[in-house]
Amino acid sequence: MEEINHRMVRVGGINIHIAEKGEGPVVLFLHGFPELWYSWRHQITALSSLGYRAVAPDLRGYGDSDAPTPITSYTCLHIVGDLVGLMDALGVEQVFLVAQDWGSWIAWYLCLFRPERVKAFVCLSVPFSPRNPKMKPIESMRAAFGDDYYMCRFQEPGEIEAQIAQVGVSEVLRKILTSRKPGPPCLPKGKEFRDDPDTSSTLPSWLSEEDLNYYASKFNQKGFTGGLNYYRNLDLNWGLTAAWNGVQVRVPVKFIVGELDMVYTTPGAKEYVHNGGFNKDVPFLEKVVVIQGAAHFISQERAEEINAHIYDFIKKF
Repeated sequence: MEEINHRMVRVGGINIHIAEKGEGPVVLFLHGFPELWYSWRHQITALSSLGYRAVAPDLRGYGDSDAPTPITSYTCLHIVGDLVGLMDALGVEQVFLVAQDWGSWIAWYLCLFRPERVKAFVCLSVPFSPRNPKMKPIESMRAAFGDDYYMCRFQEPGEIEAQIAQVGVSEVLRKILTSRKPGPPCLPKGKEFRDDPDTSSTLPSWLSEEDLNYYASKFNQKGFTGGLNYYRNLDLNWGLTAAWNGVQVRVPVKFIVGELDMVYTTPGAKEYVHNGGFNKDVPFLEKVVVIQGAAHFISQERAEEINAHIYDFIKKF
C-alpha cells in the first residue's frame, strides 16, 4: 500500500482525500457503504500496472474526506458535483468509471447528469434504478419490504449510530462486510447487527484483520453519519431528479454482480436485470456478468477476477 500516493483535493468548498497510482487514462473508483478508498486497493495496483491512472476518493463523509454536518449536504447533486470538480482538478475531461454499492448509485447519477464526462462504466452490484414518478423511494421500500428494511431503518438521524456504538464499530463492519445472507436486508429493532447465523466470527480469506482494522480506525474517527446521510437523502434525491424522469443512461456499461449479492437477490432485481428493463433504461449496456458463489463486496472477494473484467472492458475504448 506504500506505493499508493495520497493527497487532499479542494473541491466544492470541502477537502476530498484521494488515493492514486499510475499514469495514463484515469480510472475513477467509487466505493460504497460502509467502505473507503481502501476497498479498491487491489484494483488500484492492478490497473496502474496496465497503463492507467487509478484514482479512488474517500467520498464526502467518509475516511479522510470532509464530512459536512447538514444531512442535506449529501444529495446526489452534491456528490456528483464533487466528482465533476475532482475530474477538473485532475485535469481530465473524461474518466473510466468503476463503482460498487452506493458508489454505483452515485455513478448512475453522474452518467445521467454528465454522460460526456464518462468514457465507460463498470458497475458492480447495483443496477440502474429508474425513478418512479408516483411514489417516493422510502415509501416504496416500506411497502415492499416493511419497516425493518435497512434503508428504512437508516432514516432516523442518530438511531442506527446508537446501535452501532452499542455493538462496536469493528463488529458491525465485520458483520456487514462478511455477510452472505441474500436480500432484502432487514434490521429488526433490538437485533441490529447481532447474532446473524449467516456471518462467521472467522474472517474470509479476502479480508484480513489488518484490513478490518484499517476500516475500523477510520470509522472510529469519522463515525457512520456521513455514509448514512446518503440514505437519508433518497427522498430528497427523488424530488431533485424529477427533470430526469424517464431519461436513459447513454454510456457504455458492463454490469457485474455476485450470485449471492443482497441487491441482486432482492425481489424484482433479477427480473429487471435479465428481462429487458435494464437494457431499456441503459441502451448501451454491453454485458451482464453474474459471478457464481460471490456475495456483495466482490471487488475484494474476487479481486483478480474483477480486475480482469474491468481491463477487458475499458481497453476497448
